Amino acid sequence: MFWVTRAKEGMRFRVVRRYQRGRVGNILRDDVVRMKSSASRRLYPVWLRRVVAWVEVDGKMRQMEFLSNNLEWSAQTIVDLYRCRWGIELFFKEIKQTLQLADFLGHNANAVRWQVWTALLTYLLLRFCAFLSRWPHSFTRLFTLLRSALWQKLDLRGLLEAYGTAGGQCRFLGTPQQAYLPGLA
Repeated sequence: MFWVTRAKEGMRFRVVRRYQRGRVGNILRDDVVRMKSSASRRLYPVWLRRVVAWVEVDGKMRQMEFLSNNLEWSAQTIVDLYRCRWGIELFFKEIKQTLQLADFLGHNANAVRWQVWTALLTYLLLRFCAFLSRWPHSFTRLFTLLRSALWQKLDLRGLLEAYGTAGGQCRFLGTPQQAYLPGLA
């Protein structure tokens, strides 16, 4: 099994072989390394591939250092795999935060499996609705809007297409009971 991860700060390596000297595109270094300390060598007994590259994070370019146990892949492939890995982590974070997948109702394997599948199906259906209606806002906003409209008989696609525009026919009108704030007269 192959993996790609970020190198911790302060990790000490001995360069065994250089694949690249100098900057090529966004790749600054591409080396085969071996850990220097004996404690680290027990954790990482094999040679590792170290790639140092400029990577865009939140619209800014940052220098990042990656490690992999695959010596055959290109340096750009290692950087791209880490970027994809980050996208997967954001996906799971979004599911856990928005769909409250962190708290399970049942604790046996079958109950957890059903809840995970239900959350993934809900996520997929909401993303598909957002795609059909060309939803320009965040997934969290979509989920909040649909949760507030869940028990009302509305045209979902019309609601999503009209959301945030002045021309929409779907409007939520608050009742006076919703505006009641205890302690204010």
